[in-house]
Amino acid sequence: MPCLLSVVVPVYNEEQTLPKFLAAIRPALSAVTEDYEIIFVADPCTDRTVEMIHAEHELDKRVKLLLFSRRFGQPSATIGGLTYASGEAVIVIDCDLQDPPRLIPEMVQRWREGYKVVIPQRRSREGETMIKRIISYVGYWVINRIAIVPIPRNTGDFRLLDRRVVKEIVQLRESHGFLRGLTSVVGFKTTLLQFDRDARVGGEGKYNRLTGSLKIGFNGIVAFSDSLLRLMVVAGMAMAGVALLAIPIVAVLKAYNLYGFVEGLATMCILMLFLGGIQLVGMGLLGAYVGRTYEETKRRPKFIVEESLGIDKLARGSEP
Repeated sequence: MPCLLSVVVPVYNEEQTLPKFLAAIRPALSAVTEDYEIIFVADPCTDRTVEMIHAEHELDKRVKLLLFSRRFGQPSATIGGLTYASGEAVIVIDCDLQDPPRLIPEMVQRWREGYKVVIPQRRSREGETMIKRIISYVGYWVINRIAIVPIPRNTGDFRLLDRRVVKEIVQLRESHGFLRGLTSVVGFKTTLLQFDRDARVGGEGKYNRLTGSLKIGFNGIVAFSDSLLRLMVVAGMAMAGVALLAIPIVAVLKAYNLYGFVEGLATMCILMLFLGGIQLVGMGLLGAYVGRTYEETKRRPKFIVEESLGIDKLARGSEP
């Protein structure tokens, strides 16, 4: 049965944080409505996370579960939760309480005022290293300079989406679910809600703080901009210009007997290094787009559901 509010929570090995999360989010939801559901979307866990969700479901049928057949990752878990959420509004939130449930009443209030998308925006980022903050700042700067749609700075997947927005996002056929970009692609009336991000309440994050952030940022750049391809052309023309400029310079040095290298050695080495480097960079960037095209054309499912708990209907157990 449809409900007023759905909460989608991607989880993986969150045994330590799950009880604290439920203790925090239930009062926040009850302050808005009792007509809600909490959908935990889990990759196969190595701790007791799934068992704990089963136990919570026995006590409260509004707690539900989608368990994937293998580890598909957080983006797929988010899209899976959106696919099977029934609420008129859907909130995506992490389980580590860095996304504070206390914001939910205000998010819902803004939705009732007519906003289709409510995105909390971080003023501060407790518990994050300087390197992580620098990568985040640079990543958002680059993405917003070259992306085809603007993506609000200092935001994550934590957001409220109207039913209409959820429907449009789920219908997108992209294999890589970069929710921040997909939300911008579908549009609709959006508002930002400022907040101070707390430190993680327990355990450790399940992705590498350095490579994980770089992967997310690169996914956003490749998925929402072709600027890297245009950069290849610019870089190639620049290197060709450097090569042309080197010709008169070498000629002048020879004319004044200032050329002290073996004949042709310096010129050959410089040209080989520059042109070889540009070719390798160009091939790598082109390969990123060709690889993305290859993945999209295969049409593999974004996720496969092995087990569901409390979900009324599953479409073949998977969603392409």
